[in-house]
Amino acid sequence: MSGPLEPGVFFTDRDLGNRFPQILAAAGLTVKKHSDHFRANCPDEEWLKIIGQKGWTAITHDGRIRYKPNELDAVIRNDVALLVVVGKASFQELAQNFVATIPKIMELLKTHSPPLIAKIYRPSSKGIAKDSNSPGSAELWYPKPQNPN
Repeated sequence: MSGPLEPGVFFTDRDLGNRFPQILAAAGLTVKKHSDHFRANCPDEEWLKIIGQKGWTAITHDGRIRYKPNELDAVIRNDVALLVVVGKASFQELAQNFVATIPKIMELLKTHSPPLIAKIYRPSSKGIAKDSNSPGSAELWYPKPQNPN
């Protein structure tokens, strides 16, 4: 049985390394790193189950996780809120974008209950050119938003 979502506690998957969670923590976010809680080769289904039980919001850079039936099932079965950081950029740039986008991320987490998978995008290159701290976007991927028609 999954626990309630604990807003503001973010768990970073091992694929985000050490720099990503350091930047989030330096910005004042509560961050739990994969390496502090699980062995390096821990299967995704295993940590997804524990994260769901704790009510933490998981962050990964692994865009394939949502297409793997066993891992998607683990997200759904364990009521996980999973944020997939999208983009080919350094972990520092991805983390800085995550921090800049946190108001949109928190709004998404407030208005949608787990299980959910959302993609966190960087702003357009025009947006970055205007302001390097320009926020990106947070878009729900699962469950698919219903058509209002």
